[in-house]
Amino acid sequence: MSDSLPLDVIGRRVEINGEHATVRFSGTVPPVEGLWLGVEWDNPERGRHDGSHHGTVYFECRHPTGGSFVRPNKVNFGVDFITAVKNLYGVEDGSWDDSKQDPVTFGAKRVETVGFDSLVKQQSQLNKLHKVTLRNCAVSCAGEPGAIASLCPNIREVDLLKNLLSSWDEVIQIAEELEHLEMLNLSGNRMKFPSLPPSRAGAFPMLKVMVLNRTGVTWAEVLCCGQGWPVLEELYLAENGLCISERPAAVLQTLRVLDLTSNPIVDEKQLFLIADLPRLEQLNLSDTGISSIHFPDAGIGCRTSLFPALEYLVLNDNRIAHWSSINELDKLPSLHSLSCLRNPLTEGASEAQTTRQYIIAKIGQLRTLNRCEVFPEERRGAELDYRKAFGREWRAAGGHQDPGLDMPSADFLAAHPRFQLLCRKYGPPEDGELRTLQPSVLKNQLLTLKIKCPNQDEQKVLERQLPDSMTVQKVKGLLSRLLKVPVSELLLSYESLKMPGREIELESDLQSLQFYSVENGDCLLVRW
Repeated sequence: MSDSLPLDVIGRRVEINGEHATVRFSGTVPPVEGLWLGVEWDNPERGRHDGSHHGTVYFECRHPTGGSFVRPNKVNFGVDFITAVKNLYGVEDGSWDDSKQDPVTFGAKRVETVGFDSLVKQQSQLNKLHKVTLRNCAVSCAGEPGAIASLCPNIREVDLLKNLLSSWDEVIQIAEELEHLEMLNLSGNRMKFPSLPPSRAGAFPMLKVMVLNRTGVTWAEVLCCGQGWPVLEELYLAENGLCISERPAAVLQTLRVLDLTSNPIVDEKQLFLIADLPRLEQLNLSDTGISSIHFPDAGIGCRTSLFPALEYLVLNDNRIAHWSSINELDKLPSLHSLSCLRNPLTEGASEAQTTRQYIIAKIGQLRTLNRCEVFPEERRGAELDYRKAFGREWRAAGGHQDPGLDMPSADFLAAHPRFQLLCRKYGPPEDGELRTLQPSVLKNQLLTLKIKCPNQDEQKVLERQLPDSMTVQKVKGLLSRLLKVPVSELLLSYESLKMPGREIELESDLQSLQFYSVENGDCLLVRW
């Protein structure tokens, strides 16, 4: 706080009583004497007006209550990078303060910063420091040229979340003195980005992770700055209100992770603009307004050429309401992990298990769904249930058990692209399987099952009728009473009539027989 003002005060980021703002005006505001600063608050509820006073417009705000006039001595213009480091770690008095260090989160990645209580055992000087967390420390500039390179040249990871950096030039000045910089978090710094490639584009030769959440950056500015990130692998752009406006030609070609959470991407056409990134493995589109996905370059049962390396896709909190979008995801050649929570298609706790089964059945290569692993037994059960659930529809559309007569309609194949593959994998649905199933409910039925004890030669083969909704735990309870064996010692598996010689373990006590696709006539195997 000082009565003296920086020469370039307009556009400067400042802190006032713990709140952040941008200076939009400097001068007098009659009839009150003295110098005033007009500021636009990050939080518009903090302000009182739109930048006008008594009918005179002194500056403009995006929000009608986003502006205020304040005296210069109430404003904190921040400190330079080295001063913040010394203040945080107590370098002046030789005391290293470890208590102020917090875990750093870059997108989904959690990184533990190294506090000096533990660091001092291995390192005793600032020039040995590798990770620095300067969150909310009012850093506004690099400071004296050469100071950072002289005092802490080996820093590799820097967290500058919610500081007072006003322009990209200040970021470049800091980065130029950190030649080993690999990770930089600038979230919450509403700075001015360049519209043309910076003249000093070589400031980030080793940068692998850039975090620009809530910075106000546009897509065009990302591509402009990105020309100086030759080896960037992870880019986080959440909550910037940006739209993808052009292809990243010759830029971001090394990117593996892209987070676009909470940006108003409203149609799939914008996705096509980033679909050619050759190494993109993880894409987060949560809360972007996506309502449909379509890959027009690939027909039914074919692979798209778009997103060639995409392995993990996040579509949480969107507006996906139709199964056609899930069908399209099966066209992605490398996709094996998907998260699509809180979409109209997946809402409703009573239908959650059936929805999960259908998604697994529709995307053949999926290994993880909503962060839960898809085991082979679950996939088999999901595909068999899907085949049964839509068997009647398949028959009505021209499907037939005789391959020579099997000619389902184009509409059916468009709605169920993998159904024919499932018929080849498990055989076409038999007449007894063509029962009517509600789309979201798998009805209970009694199963007639044989019960064998392979390790007990004297035990006769039993036969029992059990509801397919019966859990493995309850089946064990029944068998415990029949066989006089403690529940804790029982191990269950089964053999399917349709897959002789293959034994499938019933490993989860909480799942039902239906979950494991146990069918009428199958054989339960009991060991202890």
